[in-house]
Amino acid sequence: MKSNFFACLLAAFSSTVVGQYKPVNAQPPEPMREFRGAWVATVHNINWPSKAGLPPSQQRAELIKIFDLAAATGLNGIIFQVRPEGDALYRSEIEPWSYWLTGQMGQGPADGYDPLEFAIEEAHKRGLELHAWFNPFRARATNRTTASRTHMSKTNPEWMLPSGTQMWANPGIRAVQDRAIAVMTDVTRRYDVDGIHIDDYFYPYPKKQGKRMVPQFDDSATYAAYRQAGGRLKIEDWRRAEIDGFIQRLYASIKQTNREVKFGISPFGIWRPRHPITIEADLDSFAHISADSKKWLQNGWLDYFSPQLYWRIDDKPHSFLTLTKWWESQNNAGRHLWPGTASDRIAAESARTAKEAAGQIEIARQHGANKFGSGHIHWSFGAIAKNSEGLRDVLASVYETPAIPPATPWLASPTPPSGPQVQIEAKGSGLNLNFKPSPDARWRLIQYREKSGGAWRQLRLQPAEAETVSLKSAPAVIAVRNVDRTGRLSAPTVLGR
Repeated sequence: MKSNFFACLLAAFSSTVVGQYKPVNAQPPEPMREFRGAWVATVHNINWPSKAGLPPSQQRAELIKIFDLAAATGLNGIIFQVRPEGDALYRSEIEPWSYWLTGQMGQGPADGYDPLEFAIEEAHKRGLELHAWFNPFRARATNRTTASRTHMSKTNPEWMLPSGTQMWANPGIRAVQDRAIAVMTDVTRRYDVDGIHIDDYFYPYPKKQGKRMVPQFDDSATYAAYRQAGGRLKIEDWRRAEIDGFIQRLYASIKQTNREVKFGISPFGIWRPRHPITIEADLDSFAHISADSKKWLQNGWLDYFSPQLYWRIDDKPHSFLTLTKWWESQNNAGRHLWPGTASDRIAAESARTAKEAAGQIEIARQHGANKFGSGHIHWSFGAIAKNSEGLRDVLASVYETPAIPPATPWLASPTPPSGPQVQIEAKGSGLNLNFKPSPDARWRLIQYREKSGGAWRQLRLQPAEAETVSLKSAPAVIAVRNVDRTGRLSAPTVLGR
């Protein structure tokens, strides 16, 4: 207790205090830790932009509306799709501009703005982490659009293999893996993202015909070349080895570029049928799409793991509860386990209501949490935007207590963030909190008591680069802490009147 008290005083005296505010002996509560995210998909214009080729001003207005609504709902993270099909929704020298942005692949926004740069800035203003979401191997999501001359399907046609109506960059070719890693590393280096995220598309999904799962992907020539070069693995084992190696090299490349950027994967929610024993599935992701996701989690080749648990709690063959508990039992590396929930199936399934989402979030809190907090991600933001069966009203109750994302201490530097230096300035009936720069901070956590001895309240996270934060009232006690990029808190500066 003494160390906390003196830390408070030390941090407080490092600040400039104006008017009636002075250092006080008060300890703010630890904030709730929970990642509350949603995927924002761009492929097929699922969530944004609403239509390919919209004027840039309308695109920006739509994105601001998404972020405003996300913040108002209580979210603190956005998983933003920036590479749906070997393309880019950001300025890239590696891959062409996306069709889903401008309506013509290779053509950038008319006014030159960078959607990812804009998204990061606007998300951070609202206390939202921004994770850039990539599809590593899908090269064309549809055959109804035209690829630009700089797209990989044109520059490297030898990489391409069809999969139904889609085109895949062959994951068994090392140059294809290197291209995907280079793209994600490039964004890690050039953009102020909070995370790099990949989805469940490794080898292509098979097609179900009757009771059989039929492959839609023929990489026999690539496998034959592997065997001729002396390889001895069976084809299924060779494919998994290629994906395992890709995941390891990608994780290492991100950490070498910026250790503090989180890396997350959202694989198919069932590793293998009968794991656990009550679980049934036609798809065996281990065998059919070469995704040994259990190994990735157990070996800690990621920072957060978001299995797509898109089934109801009472769906016994695919129970959300059963699967969450099973994945929890596999998390021996202690990574973040943030299940994906199918909020877009509310109303689409007769037995799924908005209350299902609340129940699944509670399960994630009980069985998905590590010692640093819990989390979940909504598929997709569209369900929140539509307020499916009153989903936002349900979430208002579930998210009543404000939360900040869990800390990721295994990515942290040895030195914790320094405390904030703040000057308090009266402004009408409220206050301005004027901050000095804090280079080692990502966010500021501001808590306050309206009356001495009253309940503590909490603002949404504020970006650390914001020089001024305005309060509408003049609380009795104000506590401010810096938060670094890995979620660690500084000692608080606590001031009262």
